[in-house]
Amino acid sequence: MRIVEFKDLRREEGQIFYIRKYYCIAVLDLPTGIEYAPIKFNIEVNCIGIRTIEIHFEKQINYPLLPVKKLLIDYITKQDIEGLIPC
Repeated sequence: MRIVEFKDLRREEGQIFYIRKYYCIAVLDLPTGIEYAPIKFNIEVNCIGIRTIEIHFEKQINYPLLPVKKLLIDYITKQDIEGLIPC
């Protein structure tokens, strides 16, 4: 199980500068096959720099959600630290 890429990654405009909201289509390589999952996620950074990531699936996927959410949170955190997610 792995994340191939995020397609059509877009940032939604917001008034709170420490919360960033995004929408994308996550391409997931699951044991059941390739899955295209439209997701919304938020990255919130608190005053000491700790990231909190919330993920919302727009449609049901054919796999248990907990391991997929964990994988997505790790992927988003890594991409954000490397500067690959637009600010």
